[in-house]
Amino acid sequence: MSLCLLSFSSVMRTVGGVLLALLILLVMVTVHEFGHYLAGKIFKFKINEFAVGFGPRLCKVTKKNGEIFSVRAFPLGGFCAFEGEDEDAPDPAAFNNKKPWQRIIVLFAGAFMNYLLALLLIVVSFFACGQLLLMTYRVEPPQNALQEAYSLHDEDVIIACEGKNIYLTADLMEALEGRRAGDRVSFTVSRRTDAGRAIVEAAVVLRADADFENLTDNAALWKCLGVASETTAAGETAYQVYSASFRGFGFFETIGRSFAYSFRIGGTIFKVLGQLLTGDLGLSAFGGPVTTIRLTSEIATRGVQQFLEIAAFIGVNLAVFNLLPIPALDGSKIVFTVIEWIRGKPLNRKVEAIIHAVGFVLLLGFAVLVDVLQLF
Repeated sequence: MSLCLLSFSSVMRTVGGVLLALLILLVMVTVHEFGHYLAGKIFKFKINEFAVGFGPRLCKVTKKNGEIFSVRAFPLGGFCAFEGEDEDAPDPAAFNNKKPWQRIIVLFAGAFMNYLLALLLIVVSFFACGQLLLMTYRVEPPQNALQEAYSLHDEDVIIACEGKNIYLTADLMEALEGRRAGDRVSFTVSRRTDAGRAIVEAAVVLRADADFENLTDNAALWKCLGVASETTAAGETAYQVYSASFRGFGFFETIGRSFAYSFRIGGTIFKVLGQLLTGDLGLSAFGGPVTTIRLTSEIATRGVQQFLEIAAFIGVNLAVFNLLPIPALDGSKIVFTVIEWIRGKPLNRKVEAIIHAVGFVLLLGFAVLVDVLQLF
């Protein structure tokens, strides 16, 4: 009986996690499309339909001006359909008949709304729960007197390294990159003392070279800092470092760190894409919709703070990714509009539509491919 209850609880937790992940994705996509809608209404664009989800319509409401608001069957998308968006239309309020600068604002507004929501979630998370920072749960015993004098301690929360605030492991890698074993590095940490926690400046002698293959090379990072490791039941090496909630910042510093954290998340996307182009990262390091839902569900069920953090992370990623100049994305459409603005006339609309259609198919193919690669 107890095994049955345990299995049922596990299944319900998994189902709940998937539903939370779908909720996050649905909200982020809806907010993105609402950004387009809101900017379109400000500039009096004609909007045919605003849809939450995709696939067959479940229900719809038609306004007096002809706009349709609908809810569709599959909660993994949505759209804001403008009149004449992909073709020339006679209506002066059609998308392509509006001024280029107005179209650029409408195209940009979706990503902007994603970023605003993500920033709000980060601010709420930081004030309500504290900032999640890296904590060395356990450090390897020093091998010599130098390491004993200059080492991180167990349960040190890393605030800064070499004067740079640390938000992500990528920040720590950036601060340490190129350093050698034996180099002395400055840290600001929250350290446990007899009187409680205190923020201290600590010098740390690196125990290995700080040479990182890519942004996922966490093993090299923790080795050079002397973080202890253990072998899991699956035979994998796990390093004793975790995320810890830290509340030691004032009001204005917390606001500033919220902005900085959002920028760091966005910047990581460009680093990842750069390492993909140089071959430092393989496609197996990426994930498509299935992988995103799985990881989001795992993180979102750990607690309120983790739920807010992963939602903000997805929001910033969606904002930045949509502004990349990749066909079918808003960034590519902005590029075409800028070209039209400079030339004084558009490129062939049919050619542009074909480019975006091909780009959409390739993006879908890429999403499927990276999910398949996760299986091997």
